[in-house]
Amino acid sequence: MTDGTSAGLQDHVDACAALADAVDRLAALGHSNGRFLRELGRLGGVRRGLFWVTDAGSGGSNRVRGRGFRRAYDDGTDGQVRHFAGTVAVAARIGGGLTAWMTRVVLRDGPDSADGRLTAAAVEFTRSIRSGSVAQADAAAWVRSRLCGAGRPT
Repeated sequence: MTDGTSAGLQDHVDACAALADAVDRLAALGHSNGRFLRELGRLGGVRRGLFWVTDAGSGGSNRVRGRGFRRAYDDGTDGQVRHFAGTVAVAARIGGGLTAWMTRVVLRDGPDSADGRLTAAAVEFTRSIRSGSVAQADAAAWVRSRLCGAGRPT
């Protein structure tokens, strides 16, 4: 259909809720924490295996498009799931500090920008899952309570 109907519907997708739902489904699979985090990266277009570097370097891909993130994390695009999930996948592989540095220096995402804050949240999420302070079973609730809620402040 070329009347723009499908494009109009795309604007109303709650991508943050879809992210949380996907995290719930992924947690139910019972992977190790590391694999859970790497698998989450697939939502951001970052594959498992050797090619993750190419995917991450190219910015991944928008597998889940839409909005629904709190204002602090909303950069005005439909790609925040890609940003969060891709950052989680990278942080799971190279660590949060290096990942945060790369997004600041290479991508020029300032720490006070929506993308900078979303990077910090992704690094925090990764560390929390790895350390066990957030169980995989609670990961979707973490996403919903911290990231979701279009129009709400953090």
